[in-house]
Amino acid sequence: LVEKVEFSALKEEFGLEDEKIILYVGSGFKRKGVNEALELVSKLKNNFKFIVVGKEKKLKYYKEYAKELGIEDKVIFTGPRDDVDKFYSMSDLFLFPTRYEPFSNVVLEAMVYENVVITTKQNGASEILDERFHMKSANDFSILTWINELLKDNKELREILIEQNKQIIDIVKNSENNTNSNN
Repeated sequence: LVEKVEFSALKEEFGLEDEKIILYVGSGFKRKGVNEALELVSKLKNNFKFIVVGKEKKLKYYKEYAKELGIEDKVIFTGPRDDVDKFYSMSDLFLFPTRYEPFSNVVLEAMVYENVVITTKQNGASEILDERFHMKSANDFSILTWINELLKDNKELREILIEQNKQIIDIVKNSENNTNSNN
Protein backbone atom coordinates (compact mmCIF):
# COMPACT_ATOMS: atom_id res chain seq x y z
CA LEU A 1 0.00 0.00 0.00
CA VAL A 2 1.06 3.60 -0.38
CA GLU A 3 2.06 5.87 2.42
CA LYS A 4 -0.80 8.06 3.56
CA VAL A 5 -0.25 11.73 2.84
CA GLU A 6 -0.56 14.62 5.28
CA PHE A 7 -4.15 15.84 5.42
CA SER A 8 -4.37 18.15 8.47
CA ALA A 9 -4.81 21.22 6.21
CA LEU A 10 -7.73 19.45 4.54
CA LYS A 11 -9.35 18.74 7.91
CA GLU A 12 -8.95 22.41 8.76
CA GLU A 13 -10.33 23.54 5.38
CA PHE A 14 -13.55 21.58 5.93
CA GLY A 15 -13.84 22.00 9.71
CA LEU A 16 -13.39 18.30 10.42
CA GLU A 17 -12.54 16.99 13.85
CA ASP A 18 -12.62 13.35 14.95
CA GLU A 19 -15.65 12.09 13.05
CA LYS A 20 -15.35 9.07 10.76
CA ILE A 21 -15.01 9.94 7.08
CA ILE A 22 -17.04 8.21 4.39
CA LEU A 23 -15.73 9.10 0.93
CA TYR A 24 -17.12 9.05 -2.59
CA VAL A 25 -14.93 10.01 -5.55
CA GLY A 26 -16.26 10.26 -9.08
CA SER A 27 -18.09 12.26 -11.70
CA GLY A 28 -21.44 11.45 -13.26
CA PHE A 29 -23.26 11.36 -9.94
CA LYS A 30 -26.52 9.86 -11.26
CA ARG A 31 -24.98 6.72 -12.79
CA LYS A 32 -22.53 6.32 -9.94
CA GLY A 33 -25.21 6.35 -7.25
CA VAL A 34 -24.73 9.57 -5.31
CA ASN A 35 -28.50 9.85 -4.68
CA GLU A 36 -28.52 6.37 -3.22
CA ALA A 37 -25.36 7.08 -1.22
CA LEU A 38 -27.04 10.14 0.30
CA GLU A 39 -30.10 8.07 1.20
CA LEU A 40 -27.91 5.38 2.74
CA VAL A 41 -25.82 7.75 4.87
CA SER A 42 -28.99 9.54 6.01
CA LYS A 43 -29.85 6.32 7.86
CA LEU A 44 -26.51 6.00 9.68
CA LYS A 45 -26.28 6.72 13.39
CA ASN A 46 -22.52 7.18 13.80
CA ASN A 47 -20.51 10.38 14.07
CA PHE A 48 -19.39 10.82 10.46
CA LYS A 49 -18.99 13.16 7.51
CA PHE A 50 -19.76 12.05 3.98
CA ILE A 51 -17.39 13.73 1.54
CA VAL A 52 -18.30 13.75 -2.14
CA VAL A 53 -15.39 14.61 -4.43
CA GLY A 54 -16.03 15.09 -8.13
CA LYS A 55 -17.43 17.14 -10.95
CA GLU A 56 -21.19 17.34 -11.44
CA LYS A 57 -23.28 19.78 -13.50
CA LYS A 58 -26.34 19.36 -11.27
CA LEU A 59 -24.50 19.80 -7.98
CA LYS A 60 -27.21 22.13 -6.66
CA TYR A 61 -29.75 19.28 -6.98
CA TYR A 62 -27.60 16.97 -4.83
CA LYS A 63 -27.04 19.65 -2.20
CA GLU A 64 -30.81 20.20 -2.06
CA TYR A 65 -31.41 16.47 -1.79
CA ALA A 66 -28.99 16.24 1.16
CA LYS A 67 -30.94 19.08 2.77
CA GLU A 68 -34.26 17.27 2.14
CA LEU A 69 -32.83 14.19 3.83
CA GLY A 70 -31.78 16.31 6.82
CA ILE A 71 -28.06 15.58 6.42
CA GLU A 72 -26.73 18.81 4.91
CA ASP A 73 -24.52 19.23 8.00
CA LYS A 74 -23.06 15.72 7.48
CA VAL A 75 -22.30 16.02 3.74
CA ILE A 76 -19.49 17.97 2.08
CA PHE A 77 -19.47 18.44 -1.68
CA THR A 78 -15.97 19.51 -2.71
CA GLY A 79 -16.30 19.66 -6.49
CA PRO A 80 -13.30 18.48 -8.53
CA ARG A 81 -10.00 18.41 -6.62
CA ASP A 82 -6.33 17.89 -7.46
CA ASP A 83 -5.56 16.51 -3.99
CA VAL A 84 -7.75 13.40 -3.98
CA ASP A 85 -4.92 11.41 -2.36
CA LYS A 86 -5.41 13.49 0.80
CA PHE A 87 -9.11 12.60 0.88
CA TYR A 88 -8.30 8.90 0.48
CA SER A 89 -5.68 9.21 3.25
CA MET A 90 -8.15 10.88 5.58
CA SER A 91 -11.15 8.62 4.99
CA ASP A 92 -12.18 5.44 6.75
CA LEU A 93 -14.72 4.01 4.37
CA PHE A 94 -15.13 4.38 0.61
CA LEU A 95 -18.74 4.16 -0.61
CA PHE A 96 -19.35 3.70 -4.34
CA PRO A 97 -22.92 2.52 -5.05
CA THR A 98 -22.64 2.73 -8.83
CA ARG A 99 -25.42 1.52 -11.10
CA TYR A 100 -22.93 0.36 -13.71
CA GLU A 101 -19.15 0.38 -13.90
CA PRO A 102 -16.98 -2.10 -15.83
CA PHE A 103 -14.17 -1.83 -13.25
CA SER A 104 -13.71 1.38 -11.30
CA ASN A 105 -10.13 2.30 -10.49
CA VAL A 106 -11.34 4.37 -7.54
CA VAL A 107 -11.98 1.10 -5.69
CA LEU A 108 -8.31 0.13 -6.03
CA GLU A 109 -7.19 3.66 -5.16
CA ALA A 110 -9.30 3.65 -2.00
CA MET A 111 -7.96 0.23 -0.99
CA VAL A 112 -4.36 1.34 -1.53
CA TYR A 113 -4.98 4.16 0.96
CA GLU A 114 -6.34 1.71 3.57
CA ASN A 115 -10.03 2.39 3.10
CA VAL A 116 -12.67 -0.24 3.61
CA VAL A 117 -14.58 -0.28 0.30
CA ILE A 118 -18.29 -0.86 -0.28
CA THR A 119 -19.62 -0.98 -3.82
CA THR A 120 -22.35 -2.61 -5.86
CA LYS A 121 -22.30 -5.91 -7.72
CA GLN A 122 -22.80 -3.77 -10.87
CA ASN A 123 -19.20 -2.63 -10.46
CA GLY A 124 -16.76 -5.10 -11.98
CA ALA A 125 -14.33 -4.20 -9.19
CA SER A 126 -16.69 -5.86 -6.71
CA GLU A 127 -15.27 -9.18 -7.91
CA ILE A 128 -12.05 -8.54 -6.00
CA LEU A 129 -13.92 -7.78 -2.75
CA ASP A 130 -15.39 -10.14 -0.21
CA GLU A 131 -19.20 -10.37 -0.56
CA ARG A 132 -19.62 -8.58 2.79
CA PHE A 133 -18.65 -5.40 0.91
CA HIS A 134 -21.16 -5.82 -1.93
CA MET A 135 -24.45 -4.06 -2.28
CA LYS A 136 -26.90 -6.00 -4.46
CA SER A 137 -27.80 -2.72 -6.16
CA ALA A 138 -27.34 1.01 -5.65
CA ASN A 139 -30.37 1.16 -3.38
CA ASP A 140 -29.58 -1.95 -1.30
CA PHE A 141 -29.67 -0.61 2.24
CA SER A 142 -29.33 -4.02 3.89
CA ILE A 143 -25.64 -3.11 4.20
CA LEU A 144 -26.41 -0.44 6.83
CA THR A 145 -25.71 -2.69 9.83
CA TRP A 146 -22.31 -3.62 8.41
CA ILE A 147 -21.45 0.03 7.64
CA ASN A 148 -22.41 1.04 11.20
CA GLU A 149 -20.10 -1.73 12.46
CA LEU A 150 -17.26 -0.58 10.21
CA LEU A 151 -17.57 2.99 11.49
CA LYS A 152 -17.08 1.98 15.12
CA ASP A 153 -13.64 2.38 16.68
CA ASN A 154 -12.68 -1.26 16.26
CA LYS A 155 -8.94 -1.15 15.56
CA GLU A 156 -8.66 -4.96 15.43
CA LEU A 157 -11.32 -5.28 12.71
CA ARG A 158 -9.81 -2.38 10.79
CA GLU A 159 -6.32 -3.95 10.86
CA ILE A 160 -7.73 -7.26 9.59
CA LEU A 161 -9.56 -5.52 6.73
CA ILE A 162 -6.51 -3.43 5.79
CA GLU A 163 -4.40 -6.60 5.70
CA GLN A 164 -6.99 -8.25 3.44
CA ASN A 165 -6.87 -5.19 1.16
CA LYS A 166 -3.06 -5.47 0.98
CA GLN A 167 -3.37 -9.08 -0.11
CA ILE A 168 -5.94 -8.19 -2.79
CA ILE A 169 -3.79 -5.31 -4.10
CA ASP A 170 -0.78 -7.67 -4.27
CA ILE A 171 -2.81 -10.19 -6.27
CA VAL A 172 -4.02 -7.46 -8.65
CA LYS A 173 -0.45 -6.13 -9.09
CA ASN A 174 0.92 -9.61 -9.76
CA SER A 175 -1.86 -10.28 -12.22
CA GLU A 176 -1.09 -7.03 -14.08
CA ASN A 177 2.63 -7.83 -14.09
CA ASN A 178 1.98 -11.29 -15.50
CA THR A 179 -0.35 -9.87 -18.16
CA ASN A 180 2.19 -7.22 -19.16
CA SER A 181 5.05 -9.70 -19.33
CA ASN A 182 3.01 -11.95 -21.62
CA ASN A 183 2.43 -9.19 -24.18
